[in-house]
Amino acid sequence: MSAIDHVWYGTGPAARIARIMLRPASWAFGVVVRARSRRFDSGEAPVSPLPAVSVGNLTVGGTGKTPIAAWAAARLRARGARPAVVMRGYGDDEPLVHAHLNPAIPVFTNVSRVRGAEQARAAGADCVVLDDAFQHRQIARVTDWVLVAAERWREDLEVLPAGPLREPLGALSRAHVLVVTRKSAPREVADGVADRIARRFPRLGVAVCHLALETVVDAHTGERQPLDVLRGRMIVGAAAVGSPADFFAQLADAGIPVDERSFADHHAFTPADVDALAHRATRTNGLVCTLKDAVKLAPMWPRAAGPLWYVSQIAVIERGETVLDDALETVLAARQSASSTAGSAGPSSSAHGHRSPIADR
Repeated sequence: MSAIDHVWYGTGPAARIARIMLRPASWAFGVVVRARSRRFDSGEAPVSPLPAVSVGNLTVGGTGKTPIAAWAAARLRARGARPAVVMRGYGDDEPLVHAHLNPAIPVFTNVSRVRGAEQARAAGADCVVLDDAFQHRQIARVTDWVLVAAERWREDLEVLPAGPLREPLGALSRAHVLVVTRKSAPREVADGVADRIARRFPRLGVAVCHLALETVVDAHTGERQPLDVLRGRMIVGAAAVGSPADFFAQLADAGIPVDERSFADHHAFTPADVDALAHRATRTNGLVCTLKDAVKLAPMWPRAAGPLWYVSQIAVIERGETVLDDALETVLAARQSASSTAGSAGPSSSAHGHRSPIADR
């Protein structure tokens, strides 16, 4: 557990004292966030060039936004839509992951989600999936999904910097769907988190998703093998994701012993990093990482260091699949409505951008 994770999630006296010392800063941050929210609530309604589903979270750190956003985009495409993924694009890893997961679905990165959606529309998309947009209220969304990681959720989490919350918990009142994701947490833990939050916010639709390990993939050749190929074999594990501990716990549950190497989320691997990892990998059976890390490591990985594997992940909807499908239906319906009202100006006219009356309730 990193030092900041220890402060946010620790239960010992040192962590509690650290949170107490940080609470004045959290109070100030909360005042700023609430004032910003009030400006959006009382200002002009946001507009999007295309109907949008937003996939975001309430906390700092990994909750599975990218695989859930990719799942939503694939689901829309399977129903005849022409979706695009729009994201801020912190570093190069997440856009590359989306391109890998859904090669036929374009990805647009832009600091402005509205401009990103305009680019998507100009390229022929008829709806967008916004990856990490819950706090980006300048753009309207037909349906707003907020993700919570079962492994890390507690009711007493605090606002930054004393805790991982980007906004106070009450921000969930403007969301439409809660998705509780789990990696190593048992199903009953995820269900318990979902039930407790749903009792506080009864208007939320609720879903539970298992982000399960599926196969191991050679990052250079694309060869897929069952997880059993690594079972019982010591291997270096590298993770530059929001919660490396959850990834390592999944590997341990699969019977894969790893020499754990953790990095900050979105870490840009340097030649020195790769040399150090490669050196350790030559002394074991290679290196295993996430797809998010593999897209950065593969071009730099020396072949002599042994295999570079990544673990593919599958989003298994264990509860609330109908809730998610119904939410996507609202996007499809808004897409059809936008097409029928585009008029002579056509779908590229900014005068016919999609406005959602329920986007930020």
